[in-house]
Formats: sequence, C-alpha cells, structure tokens
Amino acid sequence: MAETSSLISGVAQRYAGSLFDLALEAKSVAEVEKNLGQFEALVNGSADLKRLIESPVFSSEDQVKAISAILTKAKIGGLVFNFLRLVAKNRRLFAVPSMIQAFRNIAAENRGEVTADVTSAHALTAAQQTELKATLKSVAGKDVTINVTVDPSILGGLIVKLGSRQIDTSLRTKLSSLKLALKEVG
Repeated sequence: MAETSSLISGVAQRYAGSLFDLALEAKSVAEVEKNLGQFEALVNGSADLKRLIESPVFSSEDQVKAISAILTKAKIGGLVFNFLRLVAKNRRLFAVPSMIQAFRNIAAENRGEVTADVTSAHALTAAQQTELKATLKSVAGKDVTINVTVDPSILGGLIVKLGSRQIDTSLRTKLSSLKLALKEVG
C-alpha cells in the first residue's frame, strides 16, 4: 500500500509541476488553481464521476470523451481542459486528486505560503481560523493557508499538520494516552 501511495505521489508531483510551469508561463496560476478546485468539487459531488476517474474498466478514449464533455458543460477551459484530457489519455485520472493537491502546494510555496491541514471536532468560526492562522504564521515564519476538516470522532481539540510536523491536541489522543497509562499502573 505504501509503495502504491508513493507511486501515485510521484506521478502527481510530476504532472502538477508541469502544469504549474505552464500556468506560470501563461501567467494564469490563480485561474488554473480555481478551475482545478471547481473540478475537484465536481468529483467530490458525483459518485459517477468519481467512479470514472478511479475505475480502470473505462478505456482511455471513453475517459477522454467523458472528461471533455464534463469540462465543457462546467465551462472549464484553457490549461485545465487540456491538462485533464492529457491525464485521461495517459490513463492517469486515478491520480487527479493528488495532482490537484500537489498543484496547490507548489502554487502556495511559490507565493511564499505554507499549507496546514487542520482537523477539528466541529467547524471553526472565522475568528478561530484567523487566530489559528496567526499562531501558525508565528511558528512557520510564513503566511499559512489552512485546510480545515471536521471529524467529530476526535471529540475535541485539534490535529494540525504543518509540513512534516504534527501537533495532536485532540481529546481522543489524550484519552488513549490516559487509558494506556492506567493499564501500565494497574
């Protein structure tokens, strides 16, 4: 599994890097990032589209036709249209979600930003997000963009991943640590 994950990661990095270079040359990084986000929303909102990009059953030609029709209907054009058609033609649609994330990371790094993945037990208010960004900026020394995910199973607190660092203040982790400590005592 880890080998497959690193393979997808390598493919995603190469494709995202090439797309970023083209977008930078065309001075359309923001537009490409917006269009990729729009396509990602389409994928997340449609089980059929998700099946199309994940399933090896569909031929390359079928995937190219379907992606072209979807992108045309969604009014996604330019570099992203051509990029996704090429990805479909090369039978790499399964890696598109990783490519989109890799593109965002490359674009953020180019802007001098760093991205933090934050998991919380409930949705954060705008004030909480602003305070968290400011705190993370003081730690990272750069502007920080946060991706917030809500996971009620952590019960409370936050899990923050910033680069290779992870800070886990979730109640679930604290309870697990306490449970382990009690087992050692008793």
